[in-house]
Amino acid sequence: MLIVDTVLGNTSDKQWQDRAAAAKVDYLALDQWDAQKNRLRRKTEQGNDIAVSLPRNTFLQNGDVLAFDEASQSMIVAKINLRDVLIIEIKELLKKDQSELVRLCIELGHALGNQHWPAVVRDNKIILPLTVDKKVMTSVMRTHAFPDITYDFHPAEVAIPYLLPHEARRLFGGADQGSVDMSHHVHGAHGGHGAVPPGHHSHDGGLTHHADHGHGHSH
Repeated sequence: MLIVDTVLGNTSDKQWQDRAAAAKVDYLALDQWDAQKNRLRRKTEQGNDIAVSLPRNTFLQNGDVLAFDEASQSMIVAKINLRDVLIIEIKELLKKDQSELVRLCIELGHALGNQHWPAVVRDNKIILPLTVDKKVMTSVMRTHAFPDITYDFHPAEVAIPYLLPHEARRLFGGADQGSVDMSHHVHGAHGGHGAVPPGHHSHDGGLTHHADHGHGHSH
């Protein structure tokens, strides 16, 4: 069994990117909840047994290099499977007069808060992870029908550059959230409850890269 107590680097860094291109890479696949645990034991995709024991408040990120053997040119890399995110565009609200802007912001905040969805606001965008089915989130947005507010679903990797490390943990961390099955459950527009059948709803789109971002762990 291989014990990993430190992260060597990340394949997003050119040094490790070049090494990975020439190496035989084995992946430790984790969901977003397991990635927030600093202690766990799993098997890699090729069946290697790994025990991760990282320092407190150190969390694995997608592409982290967990092991590298130069002689055999073999590498083990973390592969984090993150859920998609809902991104709500609110920049058009800035064109409203002050009283209307305040009213819409309060109503939007109430609608999202009523669902207990974690959220981060960045550059006139609200970023929320999919803690429920896409069809449920779409139903909530359509029910409220906020004027001049648009929304779209994106892969989590599109939103990551926007986020500071603590914001990424807020959206994607917390193993306890993953244990709650809310795929068929949604609060109604006025605080009630309603069932919405599961389904899929997606759009194409991208985001502008935010220059100020960091890595969620230390090396």
